[in-house]
Parts: sequence; structure tokens; C-alpha cells
Amino acid sequence: MSGSEPRALVAMSGGVDSSVAALLMKKDGWDCIGATMKLWPGRPGGEGEPAEGRTCCTADDAADARSVAVRLGMPYYVFNMTGEFDRQVIGRFVRAYEAGDTPNPCIDCNRYMKFSQLLEKGRTLGCDTVATGHYARIGRSAGGRWLLRKGVSQEKDQSYVLYMLSQEQLAHTRFPLGDLTKAQVRALAEENGLLNAHKRDSQDICFVPDGDYAAFIRRYTGKDYPPGDFVDERGTVLGRHNGMIGYTVGQRRGLGVAADRPLYVRAKRVEDNTVVLAGNERLFSRRLLARNVNLIPFDALDGPLRCKARVRYKQTEQPAIVTQTGLDELEVVFDEPQRAITTGQAVVLYDGDLVLGGATICETEDM
Repeated sequence: MSGSEPRALVAMSGGVDSSVAALLMKKDGWDCIGATMKLWPGRPGGEGEPAEGRTCCTADDAADARSVAVRLGMPYYVFNMTGEFDRQVIGRFVRAYEAGDTPNPCIDCNRYMKFSQLLEKGRTLGCDTVATGHYARIGRSAGGRWLLRKGVSQEKDQSYVLYMLSQEQLAHTRFPLGDLTKAQVRALAEENGLLNAHKRDSQDICFVPDGDYAAFIRRYTGKDYPPGDFVDERGTVLGRHNGMIGYTVGQRRGLGVAADRPLYVRAKRVEDNTVVLAGNERLFSRRLLARNVNLIPFDALDGPLRCKARVRYKQTEQPAIVTQTGLDELEVVFDEPQRAITTGQAVVLYDGDLVLGGATICETEDM
């Protein structure tokens, strides 16, 4: 390395997105180091780590990342972060399910791993910036504040899982794919001879590739989560559930309850181990409270703010009024009732393509 160019640590998962991010950083004059985080112990296909499934972070993915780094002339490292990932991501995931919430572990992985732990690792190698393959954009306001915007590609936009980035983290982060579509990214990979140009995207939570969260939690904790009652809103017992960790608000499939109309999970009551079922019309709410707030263009709201908000990753933003009701609490009131607002998920706020920030949903109010 010459030492004259700015130096960046590129987070490389082995997929096409992070590989093209590395390519573009190199083309833009950055002195780059590639890095893969080892997040899950054991060998691929071994105990607790299936070799199949549309997930990431396997040994094959690391081999692909190394191959790309070599082709681009970049040093490459694998950082063992299994302990920190267990504490900051898996542990939080399990505790949230045990509390009756439905978390989004990708948000915690970004918050505590990619843009915190990985940046610190990079600094030990002389890198003051982390680059990733996320589809989002970073800019600055006229007053010099760092801003986060949606990726140009609406289909691939990942701003929802990045709302928690701080000013310090945004200042030391680059998203080279923010102005590109997936088709353009694959074309760049193919034009530059990257072996993963047509590798399929990972879709599942990396530590639960089969999507069976309840089975994972049981294996992880070694606990037995006892069955309990399905009840309706009047308290009438409708059947038995197989442990509260196996259900989420809005769920219909797999309930095993005979009824004369479709029933959905409306609430989970940890205090008496009951799951409340109701018709679809009872899943809608207009108001929520959220905590663990992170705002990006400003430090706090000075009054009610009209904006748009998402309560899940792929939802289209909906008009709402947001009020900061405490130092670390937001109230969001939607113009129209929203279906299956779920505690543990994030509510993310937008003004056009500008991400205003977000928080973790902790309470919802019935219509």
C-alpha cells in the first residue's frame, strides 16, 4: 500500500453486492482492505450451521470474498467476531422473542457489528472508513450534518435497516452501490470478471437459515418453552399453542385451530403464556410508541412532524404525524390504520428519500 490514498475496510460477505462495492472503491482511488466477519462458530454443515439455505457468512462465502479480494489486488482478512455477535445480535434476538416481541436482527448486526466493531477492526489496520454493499446513500446538509437517503433502486433500498447509524458512523461509512440497480451491479461484476456476478442473494437470517426461529431458540437456550392456550379477545379458550416463541402478530398459518373464519395472532401475553387470536379486522392500529430513538438530520423534534413511516422492511411508507414524547420516545399516529404493527420491529421515518431516523416499537394502540 502506498499510504497516499484514503484507506477503507470493505465488508465482504462473498456476495456480488459487497464485491462490486470493493471494485468501485478501488476505482474511486481508495486503498482497500477486504474483510469478512466470522459470526457463527463451527464448520459449514456442522452442528448448528447448515450448509444449505439462502444465507450468508459460510466458509464458501468467505472463499468467494477472498477470491474477489485477490483479483482486485486487496489484502484480505477474516475477523473472528463470534463472541460479540453472540452477545450483541443472537442474545438480543432470543431475549426479544422470550419477551413476546419480534425483533429484526439485521438492524442489530448493522448497529453493533458492521458499523461499530468492524470500523474498530479497520482502524487497527489504518482504515478510517468502512464500505459495504448496502443500497443506500450518504450525504451532508448545508449545515454539515451527515444525512442518510434511500438507495436509488426502490426495489433494493436498504435504508430501513440503517436508520440507527449515528453521525460518527455516517462520517466514516461509504455505500458505493447507492446510485445503482441490482442489474447494473451484476453487469459491473461480469464486466470485471468477478466469479460471483450471478450468485443468488442471501435471504434468510444468517443464523437461522431454515427460518424456524422457535427451533433455533430452543437449541440455543436449551430451554423448554411450555405450551399454553390460544384464546379469543373475551378469554374463551380456542386451542393450545406449542410455545409462545413460535408465533408473531399477524400470523395465520400453523395455528392448528378450527374456526368458522380465518383467525390471526393479535397479541402475545407473556404474563399468562396465552396467544390471543382474532379476525383480520382486529389487527389494525393507528398509534404506536417507540423507544431507543435515533434521529439523523437533527438531534430532537421540536414539535409534531408530518412525514411518512414504515413499520416493517418492505412496507410502503405511510403518512403519519410523529411527536417526540420524551428524551427517548416517539409517538407515531398514522393517517390510516396499519395492519399488524409488531413490538420489537422498527418504525422508520422518511421525508421523501431522506431518512429522518427511527426507533423500536414498544407499544401499539387499538383502533
